[in-house]
Order: sequence, then C-alpha cells, then structure tokens
Amino acid sequence: MDQLVTLAASKEHVYGSVASIGYGLAAIGPGVGIGIIFGNGVQAMARQPEATGLIRQNMILGFALCEALALIGIVMPFVFGQN
Repeated sequence: MDQLVTLAASKEHVYGSVASIGYGLAAIGPGVGIGIIFGNGVQAMARQPEATGLIRQNMILGFALCEALALIGIVMPFVFGQN
C-alpha cells in the first residue's frame, strides 16, 4: 500500500497501455447485454414454448450483435493507437 501512495505522490509516469484498460471497461457492456439477452430469452421460452424457434433465432441475432461490439472494441485500440 505504501508503494501505491508513493507512486501516486511522485511525479513518475505509469507506463502501460491505457487502451487495454479502456477495452476492459468497455467489455462490461457487451457482457451485460449478452446476459440480458439469454436471460430474457429463456424466460420467454418458458412462458411460450410454441414460439421457441423464433425466440432462439432472435437470441442468436442479438448475441451476434453484442459480440460484434466487443470485437470492434478489441480492434479500435490498434486502429487509433499511437505509433
């Protein structure tokens, strides 16, 4: 703990990629979105078993869109990163 306080009080720079921290925080959104999609999809299938095919199709589409956001988040630090 003392080292952390010393680092915060000193004028030294912390080295590392801020983009990786940003992506770590940005990955929370698609993770929550995927959880909501599958949670509500299972609940909908339990309530209307006759619509299981349509619900599953929409769940997979929603999962693909949320996962695409996460993959775009992986690529953006490389595209806009400093050389």
